[in-house]
Amino acid sequence: MPEARLLVNVDVPDLGAAERFYTAALGLRPGRRFGKAALELLGVEAPIYLLLKAPGSPPFEGGGEGRDYGRHWSPIHLDFAVDALEPALRRAVAAGALHEGKIHEAPWGRLAVLSDPFGHGLCLLEFGPHGYDALVQGAGKR
Repeated sequence: MPEARLLVNVDVPDLGAAERFYTAALGLRPGRRFGKAALELLGVEAPIYLLLKAPGSPPFEGGGEGRDYGRHWSPIHLDFAVDALEPALRRAVAAGALHEGKIHEAPWGRLAVLSDPFGHGLCLLEFGPHGYDALVQGAGKR
């Protein structure tokens, strides 16, 4: 079986506003446009597809609760690893992100939690010299 590829889909109520936010906040660039209902964004390891979906619309046929673009949390969210946290955070906030809380320091690096203008959670991560390996027993003792 061939290796699977990851595609990230983000439902948004306003495709133009989402394009402006994700290109300005994260430096992504538009790829293919799929009519007026979807846009591919490039510039990270997995392409991100912005999908135009009306507020309140069901997530699938027969789906119960409709889409809600108020601030919400999902156990699956987007993390963007950046070289320098503060400039990336300033850029995201200037583009319309809401910085939630303070910058968090961890053994692996630093983290800023944000939400996009559509209520989706996203994080900016700046890795330290050992990254996630700092969490592995014996890391840095090699």
